[in-house]
Amino acid sequence: MTISLPGLLSQLLLGLVNGSFYAILSLGLAVIFGLLNVINFAHGALFMLGAVLTWMAMEYLGVNYWVMLIAAPIVVGAFGVLIERLLLRWIYKLDHLYGLLLTLGLTLLIEGVFRSVYGVSGLQYDAPEALSSATDLGFMVLPNYRAWVVVASLVVCFATWYVIEKTRLGAYLRAGTENPRLVEAFGVNVPLMITLTYAFGAGLAAFAGVLAAPVIQVSPLMGQNLIIVVFAVVVIGGMGSIMGAILTGLGLGVIEGFTKVFYPEASSTVVFVIMVIVLLIRPAGLFGKEK
Repeated sequence: MTISLPGLLSQLLLGLVNGSFYAILSLGLAVIFGLLNVINFAHGALFMLGAVLTWMAMEYLGVNYWVMLIAAPIVVGAFGVLIERLLLRWIYKLDHLYGLLLTLGLTLLIEGVFRSVYGVSGLQYDAPEALSSATDLGFMVLPNYRAWVVVASLVVCFATWYVIEKTRLGAYLRAGTENPRLVEAFGVNVPLMITLTYAFGAGLAAFAGVLAAPVIQVSPLMGQNLIIVVFAVVVIGGMGSIMGAILTGLGLGVIEGFTKVFYPEASSTVVFVIMVIVLLIRPAGLFGKEK
C-alpha cells in the first residue's frame, strides 16, 4: 500500500482534532478523580448536555454559538453543584465502586430523559458563520472550525493545568483532598471548594460538548462511545494526573489518526491495546505516581 505524504499529514492533523476532544474530556475526569477521588462515569452525559443545551438554545431561543460556549459550561457546572451536594458528598469515604455505580446510574437517567424527547437520531448543528470557511494548507483543506477546536482545547487545557499546579488556589485544592482539617485551619471552606471543583469538571465536559457538536452529530447518546475511549486515556496517562491527561489525549488522537492510514481496521481499538500494554508495564500510568 502506497501512502502519500499529504494524505498522511492530513490524517495526523485530523487525529490531533480528535485528540483535542480526548484531552479536554480526560482533563475533566482527571481533575475530578485527582481532587475528589471519584470515578465520574457521568462525564459523557455532561458532555452530551453541553451540546444538546446549546442546540436547544440556538433552535428555540436564537442564542448564538459564542454565547453558549460560555453559558453552557456555566449551566452544566451549576447542575454539577447539585450532583455533588445531593449525591456525591455521601459516598466520598466509600469504595470507588460506589461512585462509579452512582454516576453510571445518573448517566442512564440523563440520557434516558433526552432520548425520550429527541430520540437517538442526530440533531443538525452547524459551525458558527465566522468559522464556516476553510484554509488551504497545501496538503489538505482544513476547515477553520476544526483548527478552532484545537486552539480552544489547548488554551483551556493548559490554563487549567497552570491553575491547579502553579497557583495558590491549586495548592489549596490539592492539600484539601489530602488533609482537609489542616486546610480548614487556614480558613478555607473545603466542602465548598470540593463542590466547585466538581462543578468545574462538569463545566469542562460541557465546554467539550459545545466544541464537538458541529463535528460530531448531536445526539442524547453522543457521549457513550467517546467516554469509554476517554477513560482509557485517563488510565494510560495516570489516574488524577492533569498533565498526563492532556498529553496522552493529544498523543492518542494522533496515534489513532496514524493507524487509520496504515491499518484502518485497528483504529477503533488501538487505544485499548496501548492501555493494556501500559498497565502491564506501568500500572500507575505513564504520568501517574507509583504507590
